[in-house]
Amino acid sequence: MASPKEGFLTDEQREVLRIAAQNAEVLSSSPRSRTSLLLPELKSKVGCGGKSTAVGGGVRHVRRSHSGKPVRVKKDGAGGKGTWGKLLDTEAASCLDRNDPNYDSGEEPYELVGTTVSDPVDDYKKSVVTIVEEYFSTGDVQLAATDLRDLGSDEYHHFFVKKLISMAMDRHDKEKEMASVLLSSLYADVTSPAQISHGFVMLLESVDDLAVDIPDAVDVLALFIARAVVDDILPPAFLTRAKRTLSESSKGFQVIQIAEKSYLSAPHHAELVEQRWGGTVHITVEEVKKKITDLLREYIESGETAEACRCIRELGVSFFHHEVVKRALVLAMEIQTSEPAILKLLKEAAEECLISSSQMIKGFSRVSESLDDLSLDIPTAKSLFQILVPKAISEGWLDPSFLKFEGAVEDGNNQSYEKLRRYKEEAVTIIHEYFLSDDITELIRSLQDLAAPEYNPVFIKKLITLSMERKNREREMASVLLSTLSTEIFSRDDIVNGFIMLLESAEDTALDILDASNELALFLARAVIDDVLAPLNLEEISNKLTPNCSGSETVHMAQSLISARHAGERLVRCWGGGTGWAVEDAKDKIVKLLEEYESGGDVGEACQCIRDLGMPFFNHEVVKKALIMAMEKKSDRLLDFLHECFGEGLITINQMTKGFSRVRDGLEDLALDIPSAEEKFQTFVEHAKKHGWLLLSF
Repeated sequence: MASPKEGFLTDEQREVLRIAAQNAEVLSSSPRSRTSLLLPELKSKVGCGGKSTAVGGGVRHVRRSHSGKPVRVKKDGAGGKGTWGKLLDTEAASCLDRNDPNYDSGEEPYELVGTTVSDPVDDYKKSVVTIVEEYFSTGDVQLAATDLRDLGSDEYHHFFVKKLISMAMDRHDKEKEMASVLLSSLYADVTSPAQISHGFVMLLESVDDLAVDIPDAVDVLALFIARAVVDDILPPAFLTRAKRTLSESSKGFQVIQIAEKSYLSAPHHAELVEQRWGGTVHITVEEVKKKITDLLREYIESGETAEACRCIRELGVSFFHHEVVKRALVLAMEIQTSEPAILKLLKEAAEECLISSSQMIKGFSRVSESLDDLSLDIPTAKSLFQILVPKAISEGWLDPSFLKFEGAVEDGNNQSYEKLRRYKEEAVTIIHEYFLSDDITELIRSLQDLAAPEYNPVFIKKLITLSMERKNREREMASVLLSTLSTEIFSRDDIVNGFIMLLESAEDTALDILDASNELALFLARAVIDDVLAPLNLEEISNKLTPNCSGSETVHMAQSLISARHAGERLVRCWGGGTGWAVEDAKDKIVKLLEEYESGGDVGEACQCIRDLGMPFFNHEVVKKALIMAMEKKSDRLLDFLHECFGEGLITINQMTKGFSRVRDGLEDLALDIPSAEEKFQTFVEHAKKHGWLLLSF
């Protein structure tokens, strides 16, 4: 081995130095500690024959600190304070010293931190809980509405409805009342009618789970739904639609039944439902509506715009101002002399920013959506509304964007109008057929086929109006039918609303029926005697009519009839009693004339017998009996008879189609007695289609 004093390195030492230099480049992140600064110094020492401290007199190892100063270390030592440690130390145990004055956090290795992706629905639900809790604490409706709008998630508001009510159900009556008031305030401004309905549907579907924690959940939710109907934020038709989607064994179905029978059918149910939770410091929706109506009527009499604006402002329900607009417009249509004053008030309220642009549009929109119903009481409602809208836009207090909304709903309105028109036509046909046949079962089936329970009050109005144009027999039949329908498919609200519509148009009816007021009083009194209406319903009807109008006088007359001595016996026989020719008699006569014809009778005589029945709306029964008899006797002679009746126009295509439909519906029962019934019926159908007896829709 060379002497330690010689100025060169051995091959082994050079290899060690090379590896050390490579490791130093890898470990060092400081530009001042590169190997290029280290090697020249070593070379200069070695090249000049300087002393070396290597083993047996070897090389001097030089390291540099973070500051760049050279530091002498022992060959295999770990270095001194502030140095990098062992030059060859590359193990993971060597880590950065956070206490080092020159520590740089950028030299730390990166760490991947996992995070969960948030669900917007979950975030919305959490925010809603906070809003509801704060509302229950402060009672600030306006703040709750602002916070809900600021969430910017309008598509999730049905979750808010569900959360608000479910939280209130588990609290005291105060919070339940507050929840109802908040929903009424937010309706049509922050939450849409569809969202409120959706929220209640979700509650009905989850009431089984709610009942686990809230023992009286079924009754409480029923009361919430009844309150929503009374507050006009849920349509009465919601109950019927919800029933169809729920299982009869579910608690949700029980909720609907309780809401209908225990709350919404009781006398003075509106007042009872509103006061069930004891009321609150907040004004109720019904009270607001009454105050709005009173202030508008007072304004029409006085003409003081400033005073009316002050009253609107004092109501303190800025989110309900669309109701002011709606009632003002309806009043302008009812009392056309008040139109200039009403328009002046709305313009003043808009210019003072008392009624916001959005509330104004919402009020006009609500009137637009209810024009079909308004037209029943105000025949010129549509034409008047079409005049009011351009005036409001031209004067600058109705935003032109309302016309875009109108265009969006025009198709829907046209469809609604067309649906109502068709319903009235069908209703008149059904009622005429009933007066001829006295077949209540068939009438109920026809009504159910129409599938339009929202128009039940319209049917009642038509039924009584048409019967008043006829004789006592038809009036008696109408009363008997009302009694049956009240237990089958009509709710008490339907009947109350039907009588209200009748009484509101009593003056117009009196133009065609001179004794209309007395007849209506008898119908009302008879309805009470038959338990179709409760005596307190007469008070309810009277309160919804304009004071001192003809309808109110009719209600008072009915109350006098009921309070008279032996009123029950007299009213039951007020139209002579009895409902006319029983339908069973008609069926027997049809069977006899068909049997006589089949056994060799004359076709002309058989047709004359049908004419003598005087029941053209019941000719579908002739078709039905003829087809069944043709199956039983295996004879085509009766088909020839039907062909003759159709050719003479005695049996119409509608009655023919209806007769075939009734046979088709009863094929399963017929097959028990006539095994080949279905096969024969198909043959009859082909024959009928070939000769054009049936509608294409069959």
